[in-house]
Amino acid sequence: MNNAKIFGGIKKFSLPSLYNLYGMNIGLLIKQHAKNYVFITFGLFLYAFAWSAFLIPSQITGGGVSGIAALIYFASGFPTGISIIIINTVLVLAASKIIDLKFALNSVFGFVGIAAFFMLMDGWFEKPLVDDAFMCSLIAAGLSAFATSITFVNGGNTGGVDIVALMITKRKNISPGKVILYHDLIVIASSFLIFHSVEKIVYGYVVMFVFSYVLDQLLDGRRQSYQFTVFSRHSNEIAARISSEVGRGVTLVDGHGYYSKQPIEVIIVIARKMDYSKIMKIIDETDTHAFISVAKVAGVFGENFEKIRY
Repeated sequence: MNNAKIFGGIKKFSLPSLYNLYGMNIGLLIKQHAKNYVFITFGLFLYAFAWSAFLIPSQITGGGVSGIAALIYFASGFPTGISIIIINTVLVLAASKIIDLKFALNSVFGFVGIAAFFMLMDGWFEKPLVDDAFMCSLIAAGLSAFATSITFVNGGNTGGVDIVALMITKRKNISPGKVILYHDLIVIASSFLIFHSVEKIVYGYVVMFVFSYVLDQLLDGRRQSYQFTVFSRHSNEIAARISSEVGRGVTLVDGHGYYSKQPIEVIIVIARKMDYSKIMKIIDETDTHAFISVAKVAGVFGENFEKIRY
């Protein structure tokens, strides 16, 4: 047998054989990781831009470690980027026993990248790009949410309050979402100690709520899928059209109608949100008497859908 010997039923491959088997896969994996980090870096840049061009010149703060760093800057002039590095480094070291190496490395890459872009843009924007403070809040929240979604989708994270949430939920019976919410509420309210302005607090809460809403819509909208369950006498025709025209896998399950006492094939399809109208049109054109159940699916993992991340 070429490039392999069998000892006790186990194949032992030589290096050329291993390269032929896995070389191309390793190359594709490296390219995929490089692509992911390019997008993550762009997301970090866009996040820092949203703060540097809209929030900080308007003296508005949001939540997270960036919010704390902004408060320190407003109070003392200490650079935001350096504060972000110091705070996140302390958090990563404090949580080193409960976070895995991959999460820690991604967090370091995230907060160092954000801090670097904050320091790069320091002094670029003496005035906000938009004069109206409310518009600055909306634009900054939307941009930073979009930036964060890019980072999350490509497997990155920005560290910060996520680490705090992990540490607290490890010891207390409270959800991470509540920890982050309470933290952000306190950070934004603390701006009153510096500016003595309720208006600044209101704008900060606008940033917080718009950011959360837009981020949820971007992440959930991208992942949103539907499960179609179709009862039809023309199941084979419908399945063939969905497979060829939409490109989605179709499963046929043998069923039996209790009332009709007749056998029937049930169609099950899981598809993206963008495929919804196409599938409904195919069913309606093929069988106007079909009975259809459509349910939103919280998550779909596997081929042609999301990768499992843990």
